[in-house]
Amino acid sequence: MTENTETAGSHGIAAGELTQFIERIERLEEEKKEVAEQIKEVMAEAKGRGYDTTVMRKVILLRKRSADDIAEEEAVLEMYKSALGMA
Repeated sequence: MTENTETAGSHGIAAGELTQFIERIERLEEEKKEVAEQIKEVMAEAKGRGYDTTVMRKVILLRKRSADDIAEEEAVLEMYKSALGMA
């Protein structure tokens, strides 16, 4: 049997294959950590140049959504603000 098909214990787990999945996930987690650090550095640079990073994060989230979804949320927000006398 190859390493991928060898089983561990009585549960029939392919130990080699499981190890490969775990190691891949661990590598991806490390890459995610590195990317998060890079994003943090870019945000710090933007903040240093006077940009509002809180608003930038909101814009980034908005860019991921559809125009219809954004319009619907804004309409509900306006309705709620109006009901509370904030509009």
